[in-house]
Amino acid sequence: MNGIKKIPVNCPACSSKLDVAKLSCASCGTSVEGSFSLPILAQLPNEDIDFLLEFIKTSGSLKEMAKFTGHSYPKVRNTLDDIIKRLTVIEKSYYKED
Repeated sequence: MNGIKKIPVNCPACSSKLDVAKLSCASCGTSVEGSFSLPILAQLPNEDIDFLLEFIKTSGSLKEMAKFTGHSYPKVRNTLDDIIKRLTVIEKSYYKED
């Protein structure tokens, strides 16, 4: 992802899911502390996020994604299906916590 570090989603010590504990404004210094869930999309692996960004940039065209990635249309379709499955699992646990 172009050298940009992604927020870790799992604890490096025990692999449990991490929560955000503090948000702060770089402009005025205001901060908010608590326990916040990471956004659903941020919980995906980097390669899934990269795929989804390109998918959006191709206006959701699997045909264009196949050209971009150099993979077959069925492989790109299967990749998207796998991401959808992962998102469904994340989404279920995300809303279960509320």
